[in-house]
Amino acid sequence: MMREDNDIQDCGKKEALSDIVGTRQIRREKRHLGATLNSLLGPRVLVYVSCALSIWGDRMWHFALSVFLIELYGRNLLLTAVFGLVVAGSVLVFGVLIGDWIDRKPRNKVAHVSLFLQNSSVIACCVVLMLVFSYKSDIEGIWQGWLMVACYVAVIIFADLANLASTALTITIQRDWIVVITRDNRSQLAGVNAMIRRMDQIINIFAPLSVGQVMTWASNVIGCGFILGWNLVSLLVEFLFLSRVYQLVPQLAAKPRRCTGNSFLKRQLELISSQGEIHSCSTIDEFANMPKTLEGSEDQPSPLEVQQDPLPLGLRKMQRLVRTCCDGWKTYYRQTVFLAGLGLAFLYTTVLGFDCITTGYAYTQGIGGSLLSLLMAISAFSGLVGTILFTRLRRSYGLVHTGLISSCLHIGCLLLCVFSVFAPGSPFDLGIFSLPLSRNSSLSNEMLKENQAQVSPFERNINQPILPGRSTIHWTNNTVLMDGTQESSQPESYISIILLFSGVILARIGLWSFDLTVTQLLQENIADSERGTVNGVQCSMNYLMDLIHFILVILAPAPQQFGLLVFISIIFVITGHTMYFVYARRYRSQNLHTQKTPKRDREAFLT
Repeated sequence: MMREDNDIQDCGKKEALSDIVGTRQIRREKRHLGATLNSLLGPRVLVYVSCALSIWGDRMWHFALSVFLIELYGRNLLLTAVFGLVVAGSVLVFGVLIGDWIDRKPRNKVAHVSLFLQNSSVIACCVVLMLVFSYKSDIEGIWQGWLMVACYVAVIIFADLANLASTALTITIQRDWIVVITRDNRSQLAGVNAMIRRMDQIINIFAPLSVGQVMTWASNVIGCGFILGWNLVSLLVEFLFLSRVYQLVPQLAAKPRRCTGNSFLKRQLELISSQGEIHSCSTIDEFANMPKTLEGSEDQPSPLEVQQDPLPLGLRKMQRLVRTCCDGWKTYYRQTVFLAGLGLAFLYTTVLGFDCITTGYAYTQGIGGSLLSLLMAISAFSGLVGTILFTRLRRSYGLVHTGLISSCLHIGCLLLCVFSVFAPGSPFDLGIFSLPLSRNSSLSNEMLKENQAQVSPFERNINQPILPGRSTIHWTNNTVLMDGTQESSQPESYISIILLFSGVILARIGLWSFDLTVTQLLQENIADSERGTVNGVQCSMNYLMDLIHFILVILAPAPQQFGLLVFISIIFVITGHTMYFVYARRYRSQNLHTQKTPKRDREAFLT
């Protein structure tokens, strides 16, 4: 009987022990599952998803819009050129104002307004395009065609607003929020920057392909509807995710007051003290470091300014905008990383990239659309390698030295493009610049005939359609390629074009690594209160240098002149990297000075 009782007790203990072990295991699994869910729903992952949705929508829209503008204006590039000039000019002018607005307003308001304005502008533009494509013949007959002109203007305005809002959202999230989320941890910041750039490279392949297939197999109207639906869903998801990130990271709500000069601070301090609102700020520094709690206080002019300024209200606002732009450029100039940012901007003045210029030149040299698409995919993979190289170099040699190594790699690979100008198969010929004034000479006639025989397929009579029928159009990431009647003649040798694209593809490794280096330098060395303004000016500089490169192409559009554009591009690239070398040298000398100063102070103290 005693044994049975003991057995029963032992069995009860074992069951209780097994229940305890099972309960602990269940708790451990729940804790592990909760940690996994917290990591998946953490701020960093939510930012990744928001950036991926935004980048995918931007890539689809930029690609589709170029095709829509060509189709809209009777297969002519006029609207595309006008849109490019409007976009470049608007960012060049309003980039500083956008950055100033980002610095003055709360972070959540800036993100929500930029997100709503970007997606709503794309949606409105898609609606206008769907109406035009559906009822184009009817619209052309109203008001003697002026209604169609109004539609052109509306499309360009909406698309430009979307681009400005996208610029503001990019500065807000990718230049400001991630710095606060990583809490100034340089390793984590480098990882986040590299991850976003990898997503950008991958999306740049598949996003244009997706919308291009819809437009090819369906119609332009269906393509507009597809982009419209994407932006509606993206707007809702990004809004929810960014709001959640703002709640999870309390540091995003704290934004320091912007310092705009001692005279401004003295005036504001006098006004506040005279009104009896604050008595604890005895110095300018204390006032400048106060947390910003009153929204819009910097937008309104002070009562003294209104009484002393006799100018009308409109002129005062214009004067304030001009002063804001001048102060923004001055703020950009006095940054310690000014030369690094300016050097990055100089890299935008180049034809040695996978844009419409280089792909169009390749098409004139007998490279087909399918091969160009393959080369673009290889170029994107090269960019991914550059992001991986950046993280490893930064971990091993530091951020500044990573930029030096990336610069040397970038320039070294681009030398292949210089060699391609003199390689067999290159159409480079400077004789096209020196045609004799007398067109009656036999030499002049021979040179004219030779130039006409070697003319680009894009240089045709302006009355002829630039693009052929819809069935012969192939969409790639950055350009529209054609088959059929526009097929170019085969070159004597492919050595030149092979060297050109080998240099361009390999140079992407150093280019993206250098771009990430300068991006992180701007993030780390700019004060929180000036981060928006400086990055706004940086965007303006990038667009300015990009605009210069298009002007150079307009001045030298023939394939025989492409070699000259290569030389000019190399000069700008070397100039940009030289600016970074100067910055790196100054950085090194400053570090040596800061390292030697404590030692001298210690020796003086001991003596």
